[in-house]
Amino acid sequence: MEPIRKLSMEELGRVSAQEYKARTQPSLVVVLDNVRSLHNVGSLFRTSDAFAVSHLYLTGITGTPPHREIHKSALGATESVPWSYHENVGEIVAQLKKEGYEAVVVEQTTGSQSLETFIPSAEKKYCLIFGNEVDGVSDEVLKMATIALEIPQSGTKHSLNVSVCAGIILWHFYRQLAL
Repeated sequence: MEPIRKLSMEELGRVSAQEYKARTQPSLVVVLDNVRSLHNVGSLFRTSDAFAVSHLYLTGITGTPPHREIHKSALGATESVPWSYHENVGEIVAQLKKEGYEAVVVEQTTGSQSLETFIPSAEKKYCLIFGNEVDGVSDEVLKMATIALEIPQSGTKHSLNVSVCAGIILWHFYRQLAL
């Protein structure tokens, strides 16, 4: 048996930024609702790249590229993932809903569905909304949501860093929809 070794860049079969944009799925977009940490923004760019997100919407106080702190964790994903900035999160969510996207907030609410019980439909388009590190998703957007998802947890904090949360949620959608 051959010993385990790291794969080379050639063996990984990475695609160019242009090839990535051609193969993303228009059925999955992400909205960042006032995410304050630039490291989290960079991580969300990188995670969006990994899981074929077609567009990343940055809103409110969320930082935008180019910024050194974003680039540090994005590792070039700001070049592959299409993104735009919108001052008002409610306006962009309303626009996406008009375009047929299901507004999915990732938040602990009275009506939250546990992630492991949620199976996304390949026939639908989803707008996944992740909120501020302290305050979560804004009340304005919460009222616009048709689905609230939460990740089951057993610890004392009952919260995850927004970039970790996004990784778990996006992996779930990626796996279920075979993006």
